[in-house]
Amino acid sequence: MIKLIHGADLHLDSPFSGLTPEQAAARRQEQRELLDRLARLAREREADLLLLSGDLLDSRRTYRETAQALARSLGSLPCPVFLAPGNHDFYGPQSLYAALDWPENVHIFTSGSVRRAELPGLDCVVYGRAFLGPREDRSPLEGCRAERDGRVQLMAVHGEVDGRGEYGPISREDIACSGLDYLALGHVHAPSAMNRAGSTVWAYPGCPQGRGFDETGDRGFLFGDVEPGRVDMQFVPFARRRYEILTVDVSQGDALETIRRRLPPD
Repeated sequence: MIKLIHGADLHLDSPFSGLTPEQAAARRQEQRELLDRLARLAREREADLLLLSGDLLDSRRTYRETAQALARSLGSLPCPVFLAPGNHDFYGPQSLYAALDWPENVHIFTSGSVRRAELPGLDCVVYGRAFLGPREDRSPLEGCRAERDGRVQLMAVHGEVDGRGEYGPISREDIACSGLDYLALGHVHAPSAMNRAGSTVWAYPGCPQGRGFDETGDRGFLFGDVEPGRVDMQFVPFARRRYEILTVDVSQGDALETIRRRLPPD
């Protein structure tokens, strides 16, 4: 049995263009702090493995301190980390993933074809594939046929289930034919339920912290146990800052006071 953390879509160094420069800088710092909190979560939950399914970075314009924070935090984890670059942080010769010296426990998928890594100590196989550009019209599961050999079969990849566009379209038939126990996906920013296609369970953790009113409510990671033929993953709320949309009836009484009563005390 594998204790697994699944995350995606951190979008570090988002521009936060709707905020003042000071506010935007503060939000980017909050994003960097999230990395250390994730490392603490992995230690507290005694995770065996961390899968990161793309778009850790918002773009190729990344601050040096963010790159350092990312490498430091992932390197502090007492478990292997597998990272599959997505459409925002695609892998290339000029990408951050190629430029940095990454800690030994961090494995980055750098090929546009499916690759596999065996973890004998965990009795587990991890598959993955990278975006090599901002668009990808092929299924990232193309060529993935995991062996049902008694080991846990996992995959981290960025893509869009039922998609028809250029962001790694994945059909449910692709998933059903993959032979995987668990497919750890990134790209969709809202957390999903545990879904099943064939014998494979798949899910999106969503982004770990909302960045605007299109990313409301709880945000976080997925954590749980995976073994051959059984997946038990649960959503872990993680965001310290939440975006909410409240509808307030101000037709009676003082409008401002009515709104204040609906807001949190702080």
